Amino acid sequence: MATGLARDNRSLRGGIDLGGTKIQAVVITRTHRVVGEARRPTPVDGGPDAVAAAMVEALGEAASAAGITPRLLAGVGVGSPGSVDAHAGTVSQAGNLPGWDGTYALGERLSRQLGCAVRLGNDVQVANRAEMRLGAGRGHPSFIGVSWGTGVGGSLVLDGRLWVGRGAAGEIGHVVVVRDGALCTCGRRGCVEAYSGRAAMEATARKRADRGEKTQLLRLMKQFGRSRLTSGVWARALDEGDAMAHDLIDRAVGALGTGIASAINLLDIGTVIIEGGLGIRLGQPYADRIAEAMSPHLFLPERAPEVKVAALGDLGGAIGAALLVGAA
Repeated sequence: MATGLARDNRSLRGGIDLGGTKIQAVVITRTHRVVGEARRPTPVDGGPDAVAAAMVEALGEAASAAGITPRLLAGVGVGSPGSVDAHAGTVSQAGNLPGWDGTYALGERLSRQLGCAVRLGNDVQVANRAEMRLGAGRGHPSFIGVSWGTGVGGSLVLDGRLWVGRGAAGEIGHVVVVRDGALCTCGRRGCVEAYSGRAAMEATARKRADRGEKTQLLRLMKQFGRSRLTSGVWARALDEGDAMAHDLIDRAVGALGTGIASAINLLDIGTVIIEGGLGIRLGQPYADRIAEAMSPHLFLPERAPEVKVAALGDLGGAIGAALLVGAA
C-alpha cells in the first residue's frame, strides 16, 4: 500500500504541529487518512535551530512510515505558536518555545532541509481548520477553539470561515482575567495564560516546592524521564490525588472559564472546542468543569454554549497543518 501511495506523491501531504513540549508530524492522503506519524520532544536547548532540526527528523520519520521521502511530498504545512508571517515564512514572539528570541526564518530552513515546499500557519488556527472540516466543528458554523497546553491559544470560526482579523484574532490566552495579576509570558499581567498555561503552572509549582510545599509533580517528572511537567505528568499527579496539582489545575480551570465566558458574551457563539495537550489529555470531564466555571460569568447562562473536546485528538494540529498544503 505504501508503495502505491508513493507513486502518486501529489496525494500525500505532510503536517507538523510544533508545541512547547512536543513536535507531532503526520503524512496524510488526499482523503485525509493518516499513513505515517511520528513524535519528538521539543528541544529545551539550542534555540530555533535545534527545534527546526527536530522538526525535520519527526517529519522524516513520518514520511518513512508512509513509504516516501519528504522531497516527494506535495508539501509540508506547519502549525507554530507565536506570531507567524505565512508570506515571509517566519515565526516571531514564540515565548513558549525555549530560546526562541526574535524572528526566525522557519519556512526557509525546513524547505531547504526537507526538499519540498513548506507553508506556515498559527498552531491553533490550523488545528481549528481541521476540527472545522473533519472533527468536532462539523455541523457548527461558528465556534471558538481553545488550546490548553504549554500556553493558552484560541481561534475563531464565524459562519463557517476562520476569522483571523488582522492576523492575531482569537488570542484568548491574553484576555485579562485579573487586573494587575500574575505575570504572563507575554510580559503583561493577569492574562488567562498566566494562570492556565502549562509553563506558567510549572513555574508556580516549582516556586511552591522550593518553599517546602509537598508535591509529587517533580518526582513524577523524573520518573517519566521528562525535563518539564508534561500533560501526562499533570494527569498522573491528579490521579494520585496530589494537592498542589489539584489546586493549580482548579485555578487554571477558573481562569479559562472566566476568559472564555467573556469571549462568549462578546460573540454569542454556541460552541467551544477544547484543544491542546492538557485539554485533550484531561478530556471531557475537565471540559465540563470549564463549562461550570464559565456559568457565573455568562450574560445569558440559560444559553450557555456546548463545551467539548477536539475530536481529532493529539493529531489534530498536525492534520490541520497538512491542510495548509494546497489551500488557497
